[in-house]
Amino acid sequence: MAPRALVAYGTKNGSTQEIAEAIGDALRAHGMEAEVRAASEVRGVSPYDVVVLGGALYRGRWHSDAVRFVHRHGAALSKRTVWLFSSGPLDASAGEREILPVRGARRALVRLDAREHVTFGGRLEAGARGRMARMIVQSGRGGDFRDFARIAAWATKIAHAAAAEVQVRRQGHEAG
Repeated sequence: MAPRALVAYGTKNGSTQEIAEAIGDALRAHGMEAEVRAASEVRGVSPYDVVVLGGALYRGRWHSDAVRFVHRHGAALSKRTVWLFSSGPLDASAGEREILPVRGARRALVRLDAREHVTFGGRLEAGARGRMARMIVQSGRGGDFRDFARIAAWATKIAHAAAAEVQVRRQGHEAG
């Protein structure tokens, strides 16, 4: 039985959703069952062995849907393997150095004893929703700074870790 993963996300303009979909694709390519859903639409996490939760960064905050997801499902998440990501820097910094999680993501990391948090570059282009987003694009500071090879490599790391955990769990059941 393949490990089951949920990739949940909070997004405003769709960039984080596209990152979540890329993570889901990479997990499936490595033999996992993966479902990608908006964090606000998830009603429970009990069917999943692994949960990957991502949130867009806006004005130094993790997306509110990701924060609410942690509050709603915290007890169940604490019994699962959780990985976290953020998306948002509108420059190359996310690929050049580790970016520490913002407060909401940092709290989730600690509360859920998550395996890891990583920050990926974001995307903000013409047609973005929100006054601040439009101002950023109009000032010429928008663009697409996502590194899909890095995203796929991170998802591969998750898939390998999940496969190893399932194997250990199965060996424990067989021995018991």
